[in-house]
Formats: sequence, structure tokens, C-alpha cells
Amino acid sequence: MRVLVLHSHPVAESFSRALYRLTCESLEKAGHEVDGCNLYEEGFDPVLSEQERRTYHDYPQNIEPVKSHVDRLRAAEGLVIVTPVWNFSFPAMLSGYFDRVWLPGVTFELVDGKLTPTLRHIRKLAAVMTYGATPLRAFLAGNPPKKSVTRVIRAQIKLGAPVKFMAHYDMNNCTDESRAAFLDKVRREMERF
Repeated sequence: MRVLVLHSHPVAESFSRALYRLTCESLEKAGHEVDGCNLYEEGFDPVLSEQERRTYHDYPQNIEPVKSHVDRLRAAEGLVIVTPVWNFSFPAMLSGYFDRVWLPGVTFELVDGKLTPTLRHIRKLAAVMTYGATPLRAFLAGNPPKKSVTRVIRAQIKLGAPVKFMAHYDMNNCTDESRAAFLDKVRREMERF
């Protein structure tokens, strides 16, 4: 299976970057073809320009500024998002990716006000996230990143596709042991993806 792995952390020695590397390695070990998309290293521009917004609904012209990323998303059969959660949201880099790449004609069609998802070729979805917050604080805040993965993105991919959400909460108080346990969990899950 061709798996697109999206990553958005600017620091090379971060725990999130270690999770990204481990995710890619574990998927490859399991025999998948991995398309690792480290948005920072690739120099992705997350800012939706005025012109892009004006042509947002004009398919196929709307994809031209981000065509290479659209092609990668269209080629994917699996999707894994590896990212920190900052302020109960995706980092601006990843949010901008969704704004600029997940366009009409790419991830959905909009005809007469009716939205039809078009990512049905993606057969599996997983998220590997780190939070500074505890599970309780994330829950009380509504945990928007978890809902984005388990509800919004899930509704856009193949109906009934398996979705795995993994999170290391309370990174502000983590230990070597908690990080090692989470790395082991991610390794196991990605080798079974």
C-alpha cells in the first residue's frame, strides 16, 4: 500500500520528529511504499494567498499552486498524520496544508451546495500526536485535533476504513519511560497498518 505520512514539526531533534522517522521506518518494514512528507523540510508554504482564495472553487485551476502535493495525496492508499498539538489545534504548517491542498475537486466535490467526498481511495488512516495537555484538559477543550481525524477526515476517506488515533498526552510531564512506551506502541501499530 502507498502511504502518505504528513509531518509538521520544525525541530529535527524533537520527539515528534522521532515519531515521524519511526512511523516511516515501521511502515516500510511492513512492506508499504512510504511517501514521507515533512512539511518543514520541504519548505511548504502554508499561507493561502489572495489569488488562491479567489480561485478556490475553480477546478482544475485551483490545484496549480500545489499540484505536486495534490498528486501525492491522490496517489495515497493510506494516510498517517504525525504532528504535535499546539493550543488544542494542528500547527499552522499542517493547518495551511489542509487549507491549500484539500481543495474542491481534490478531496470533495461541491455541486448545487451538496458536498461529496472524493478521498475514497484512502483505505486506512492513522494519527500519531503529542499533546502538552493531559487527556482531561484535552477532553474539556473538546479535543479538536482528535475530532478532525476521527470524524472529519474519516468521513472523507473510504467508508468503514479503519482509523487509529494514538496520542502521547502530558508531554510537559513525560518521562523516558512514557516516551519509550509510546514509541513501542507506534512501532507495533505501524507494523500492523
